[in-house]
Amino acid sequence: MVHKVSRYFIVFLVMLASLHLKAQSDSLELDNKKFSRYLEDQFYIGFGYNLLLNKPTDAVQRNLSYNLQLGFIKDIPLNVRRNFGIGIGLGYAVNSYYSNVVAVQGGDELTYEVLNTSEFNRNKLGTHSLELPFEFRWRTSTAEEYRFWRIYAGAKLGYVFSGRSRTVMEDGTMAFSNPDINEFQYGLILSFGYNTWNVHAYYGLNPLLENGTDLQSGESLDLNVLRIGVIFYIL
Repeated sequence: MVHKVSRYFIVFLVMLASLHLKAQSDSLELDNKKFSRYLEDQFYIGFGYNLLLNKPTDAVQRNLSYNLQLGFIKDIPLNVRRNFGIGIGLGYAVNSYYSNVVAVQGGDELTYEVLNTSEFNRNKLGTHSLELPFEFRWRTSTAEEYRFWRIYAGAKLGYVFSGRSRTVMEDGTMAFSNPDINEFQYGLILSFGYNTWNVHAYYGLNPLLENGTDLQSGESLDLNVLRIGVIFYIL
């Protein structure tokens, strides 16, 4: 009788253990399904300030040289928790660069000179670009946690489909399409922050203007761009 009860007890324990394992398996499966649908930070919009580096002698920036960017990034997680991965995207950006380096159009030829800021009201080089960002992405998020730290680093390639110079003077405005702007611009990008607010930086690896673009004085216009601002990510 004791042996019979023992057998029933053992069978009961085995059944209980099986149910427990089945419950764990179902829970893990649900978690995996939940994580398998979890993606993060797929839309972005950012605002920034464009700082011109390697400016020629006596060149200064004026007004607010702004950046506006927005786009979509495909989030591709590389681990089970899905907090590390890569991002490949497509975006649009508008950039303005206000300075006293003025482009002057004479026929088919463009010349550049550094003017005294009292000689004009406003001078801008503006671009519109399509951008392809590529990021390595790390974050502390989960499928249920919406406040987290993130660090995204990578590179960005931009195609400038419109670039114009515009100078406003007392006696009129001079505006034209500027062929000296590099059509393809590329650089390094970094975004980091917590929750909604994130710092974003871009460092251009090639010049804003084509190689060989000089001032009338002969000084090279080897301008590079450092961009600092904020970026917001949306699911």
